[in-house]
Amino acid sequence: MTIAEITPEIDIETHSDTAFLGHPKGLGYLAFTEAWERFSFYGMQALLVLYMTKKLLLPGSVENVAGIEQLRTLFGGIDGQPFASAIFGTYAASVYLTPIVGGFLADRVLGKHRTVLLGAMTMAAGHFLMAFDGTFLLALLCLILGSGMFKGNIASQVGSLYKPEDLRRADAFQIFYLGINAGVIASPLIVGTLGETVGWHWGFGAAGVGMLIGLFIYVSGSKYLPKENFTVPVRSERENRPAMGRREWLATAALILLIPILAIAIVPNNQIFNAYLVWADQNFDLDFMGTKLPTTWLVTLDAIVSVSFLALVALFYRWYGTRWQEPDELSKIIIGSAFSVGGMLCLVTAAATTPEGGKIGLFWPVMFHVINSIGFAHMLPVSLALFARLAPKAINATVIGLYYLAFFVGNSIVGWVGGWFETMPVTQFWLLHAGFALFTGVVFMLFKLFLAKPLMGHEPEIVPA
Repeated sequence: MTIAEITPEIDIETHSDTAFLGHPKGLGYLAFTEAWERFSFYGMQALLVLYMTKKLLLPGSVENVAGIEQLRTLFGGIDGQPFASAIFGTYAASVYLTPIVGGFLADRVLGKHRTVLLGAMTMAAGHFLMAFDGTFLLALLCLILGSGMFKGNIASQVGSLYKPEDLRRADAFQIFYLGINAGVIASPLIVGTLGETVGWHWGFGAAGVGMLIGLFIYVSGSKYLPKENFTVPVRSERENRPAMGRREWLATAALILLIPILAIAIVPNNQIFNAYLVWADQNFDLDFMGTKLPTTWLVTLDAIVSVSFLALVALFYRWYGTRWQEPDELSKIIIGSAFSVGGMLCLVTAAATTPEGGKIGLFWPVMFHVINSIGFAHMLPVSLALFARLAPKAINATVIGLYYLAFFVGNSIVGWVGGWFETMPVTQFWLLHAGFALFTGVVFMLFKLFLAKPLMGHEPEIVPA
C-alpha cells in the first residue's frame, strides 16, 4: 500500500487527537470494525469446507442448492470433496480480485465511506444467506463482492487520519493489524465451535452477527473519521512520470515472472483452510477428556502461532542485525522456503507413522504449525517488501497491486490440488506440497544468484509500502 493510496484528498480534522493509545479516536473504531469483519470472514472460511463435505454436498441437501448443478458442470462434473475443494479455491481466489472493483467504486462512484458501508451490508447479507442451503452460491457471491468493497477501502482510511509527515502512521497500521489478528484468533473458537457442535447455520449466523457489530462500530465512529469531500475525479492532463531505464524494465519483468512462483509458494500454507481441515477432521485425535474438540480450533492454533512468530522473527533479525549483516529479502524468502518444506514433512511424518485406521496424535500437527509459521514469517511479508523495493518508482503502485495476483492464482491452485486429496495417498499429497515449497526455494535461489546483483546492487528510491 503506497502513501498515495492511504492519503486521499480529504479534510484532516483529527490529526491532533491522541485519545486512543496516543492516536486519533477514529483509529480505535476502524481497528475494532476490522476485527469484527475478520472475525466473521475467517469464522465462515474455517467452516466452509467442513460444511460442504459433511452436509451441503451430500444427497438430501445438494439438490436444494440453486445453481449447484450448473457450477458442477463448469468444474467438469466432479463431486464430493474435490467439488468442495474447487468451490473453496474459487471463493478464496476471488476475494483477491474484487478489491480492484471496490477501489474503482470508491475512487470513481461512491467514495470510500459509502463503499465500506455497502461492502459491510453486502457481507452481512452473505453470512445470513449461508443459513439456507438454497442460497449458498448467492451467499458466496455476496461475500466475495462485499469483501472487495470493504477490504482495501477501510485500510485506506487509517492513513487518512494522519498528516503525511506524521510518524505515528506506521504504528497505527500495527495497531490496525492487531485488530485483524484478534478477529482471526477468536473466530474459530466462537463461529467454528457453534457450527461444529450446535449446527452449521448457527456458526454462519454468528459470523453474520459479527459483521453487523462491525458495521455498527463503523457507523458509530464515523464522526471521528475525516470528512470525505468526494467528487468523481476528472483528469485534465496526464501525470508526468519519470522515464524508466533498462534496469527498471528488467526489475519489472523479473517481478512479474515471480508472481506465479509466489503463487506456488503460498499453496502449502493456504491448504490449511482446505484439505488439511478435512484430513484433520477425519484422522486427528482431537478428543480431550472424552469430548472431541472442534476441528476449526486448529485455525485458531495456526493464527496464534503465526502471529507469535511474525513478532519473534522480526525481533530475532533486529538482534541479529546488531551483530552481523542481516540477510536481504531474497535470502529470507529462501530460508522461509526451507522451513515450509520442513512443515510439510511434519505432515508426511504424521501420516507415515500412524497405523492404518489409527488416529493421529497432535505432536506432528503442532510441529507443522510451528515450523510452517516460521516459514510464513520469512516469506509473505518479506516478499511484499521485495516487490516494494524493486518496483520502479514510475509504476510502483501498479507493480505492488500485481503482487496480490499471486494470491488469486495461489488460492486457485489450492482448490485444484486439494481435489486430489481423496484419490492420492496422504503421504504423497503432502510430499507434493513439500515439493511446491522446494521448487519455489530453488527458483528464488537462482533469482538471487543471477539477478540479485544487477537488480539489488544499490537501494532504489521506493514508495513506502
